[in-house]
Amino acid sequence: TTYPTQIATTSFYLSLVVIQIIIMISISGSVVLFISSALLQQGQALSVDGPSLLSRRAAVSALSTAAICSSTALAPAAANAATEDKPKRSFRRYPSIRFIAALGDPNSSSGSGVETWGLWRDDPGPRGVYLKDYDRRLKSNNNVAPAGWTFDPSDWWVEEHGLIMSTPEPLPRKSVNKETKEIIPEKQYVVTGDRDITTVLTVRDDGTWELEKGALYDVTHLPCRSAAYRGDGCAPMNANLKDFPVKPGAEMPVINGCLKQDYAVLFVLGEAV
Repeated sequence: TTYPTQIATTSFYLSLVVIQIIIMISISGSVVLFISSALLQQGQALSVDGPSLLSRRAAVSALSTAAICSSTALAPAAANAATEDKPKRSFRRYPSIRFIAALGDPNSSSGSGVETWGLWRDDPGPRGVYLKDYDRRLKSNNNVAPAGWTFDPSDWWVEEHGLIMSTPEPLPRKSVNKETKEIIPEKQYVVTGDRDITTVLTVRDDGTWELEKGALYDVTHLPCRSAAYRGDGCAPMNANLKDFPVKPGAEMPVINGCLKQDYAVLFVLGEAV
């Protein structure tokens, strides 16, 4: 009569051992894929806006987790390779992922026009307002969103799910030498498209940019779509809500009365210090 109790007790202790092993492996960062999968499933289970919206947020969460778990997340080979001309650099990881809105030839690894690029320091999607809610949540509140940002009628941005986002700030193109306090006319960021390539993006005060590895397409997060809509007769109520959501990699919809400019979205993990 004691056998069932002994079996149950043994199973209980075996379960504890398995849980401890999983925790130890997770902490070591060797099961980032497991963590990412769990986050994705969690996002889908809690879906209220549709799986595509939360899967994007889950991807950001998973990438943040991977960056924390991996000691090499901010150490691309190109960044750490010390040469006679370029000494070894160090990078500071951001507490949360930032987002660059970039313009350029997707097949190029360098170019100009960085003065037209933008930066979101926080994910602008969850802080956005759906196009269908523009009158109720923006226009009726003096163009101030519930999240606190101000809608700019002359330059407003929309993401792939039809959410109006805050206008990004200009991308900083200067840095400071922490030892000499000298202003350096360039800045370096660690960027990725959450696919195969994580590399260093250098942007300069003269408007030029350069990737140390891959092309702009390789560090573009394809599910994230973004466009700026501008013009005197350009208004959110002109949008066709049936055009959303936008498929990964596709262009953002045209909105009547608006001049549209599509932007690539890059995940930014940190910067050179």
